[in-house]
Amino acid sequence: MTHTHQPSEFSASEQAILAPFVTDLEAPVFGLRNLPEVVKGALFSRYSRSEKSIRRILLDEFINLPEAGFHELVADASAASRNQLVAVGQAESFYDRVLVGYGDDSVAELGGAHVACEEISNVAAKLIEDARIGLSPLEKSTRYVNFTTKVNGQYRYVRESTIMQSRWAEAYEATLDHLFDTYSALLEPTMAWVRSRTPRDAQTSERAYNSATRAKSFDILRGLLPMATRTNVGLFGNGRAFEYLITRLGSHDMPEMQQISDQLQQALDGLIPSFVKRAKTPRGSAMRTYMSSIRQKLTTIAGTLPSGAITSATPQVTLVRYDDDALLRVASAALYPHTSLSLSEVHAHVATLPHGEQVAIIAAAAGDRAVRFHKPGRAFEEAHYTFDIIADIGAYRDLQRHRILTQTRQPFGGDLGYMVPPELRAAHLEEPYCVAIERASDLARVVNDELGEVSQYVVPMACLMRWQVTLNLREAYHLCELRSSPQGHPTYRAVAQQIYHAIATVHPELAAHMHFVDLNDYELERLEAERRLDKKLAQ
Repeated sequence: MTHTHQPSEFSASEQAILAPFVTDLEAPVFGLRNLPEVVKGALFSRYSRSEKSIRRILLDEFINLPEAGFHELVADASAASRNQLVAVGQAESFYDRVLVGYGDDSVAELGGAHVACEEISNVAAKLIEDARIGLSPLEKSTRYVNFTTKVNGQYRYVRESTIMQSRWAEAYEATLDHLFDTYSALLEPTMAWVRSRTPRDAQTSERAYNSATRAKSFDILRGLLPMATRTNVGLFGNGRAFEYLITRLGSHDMPEMQQISDQLQQALDGLIPSFVKRAKTPRGSAMRTYMSSIRQKLTTIAGTLPSGAITSATPQVTLVRYDDDALLRVASAALYPHTSLSLSEVHAHVATLPHGEQVAIIAAAAGDRAVRFHKPGRAFEEAHYTFDIIADIGAYRDLQRHRILTQTRQPFGGDLGYMVPPELRAAHLEEPYCVAIERASDLARVVNDELGEVSQYVVPMACLMRWQVTLNLREAYHLCELRSSPQGHPTYRAVAQQIYHAIATVHPELAAHMHFVDLNDYELERLEAERRLDKKLAQ
């Protein structure tokens, strides 16, 4: 990833105001400091739905907005900044002694930080968000942000350094510009078609209607966005998780990942230095080498596997593996904490019960679920399912957020074909969409042959990909009910619905209490959610 020096977006007076609250005024990766937790949470929540940088949001919508009450929440920030520098030094010395004395990695979970990673590619964002434990990411949404804007005459995508130094540089920029040009050209006619199909009724406010139809239009066209598209990711996490993230990103061959790793290290050195110190020690270097060598060895071995003909696929969810004795295992686990028997004894007893009594135990363990937020207990974690999924990259981006499961993906590419939104076909707008996607997919293939994994930057989000998901029944309840809700994007709703159908087919008794899986289709997914927001705003 290459950066050219740009003038600051902040005036000298604005920089003076912001300085106490961020670890750096210019760097794309920086930390937040001297802010109450409520402000940090509100900032990151606003972050995902805005084109602004988090520093600009902080300045415009918190510091300079009287009704935000910011100055009552934050006292003398300048003094606090000076005090924090002293406190960080004292804490570093103390925790160094603790870490040396106890050698316990869990000590590094006691310190946390908020970090913003701005203007990074979607390729980098997906690698960051692969973290499942200790980090909570929040990313800019393709549903609420318009990607037609340019900065200094350029669309907002990463000019990946390896590609830009190769013979493919000109084709790379021309192809990605064409994707964004097509997105820009189709936005207004797509929005007009959406509104013609779903006119506003008297019960819907103009605000709710405009928001829902804009979101629908952005959803339809998001497949044109390449994985090089710049995004913002806000992270809150503990030191141990950040240390591992720095190490993992630093082990990658792609230059952008190594750069973000270094920037994270620098930002966190200003916030929780003791907790991330080992990422830059010989121990961290050895860990990077270990991770990199595993990837290289497995890539070499995978290259010996037979390669089938490249053919387009269709979205599908395939249940590959499940527990034959899932009903018995869940029922036994549900009873176990309520007895003094061993697990083997409980299991043996439940095995002798008639099928109806086993089902009754499951019903008792699920309880009377009035809303989807009533989650069944840990006994439901005893049943496991493995799926092989083919869906568009856009759907993967949403489903990747689920962390209490195992997801592994293949590289982003264009070999499996791509998804064309049915709305574009109905509006007779699919031709320019398909031309742009196919042009980018073709370039991704030839770049991959020569430059390898950096070809992922070229791939549009409409392209199909394959990934594996292994999850337990308890998480399946959460995923299927949440991701099938009406306001969701149609492609990931379809994945959630198919996972539900697959589990219900093999284990109907265990899926019987998934009461809140929505199997309907909707014209305007966000409309009801926007109506509920109207009611909240009125209150």
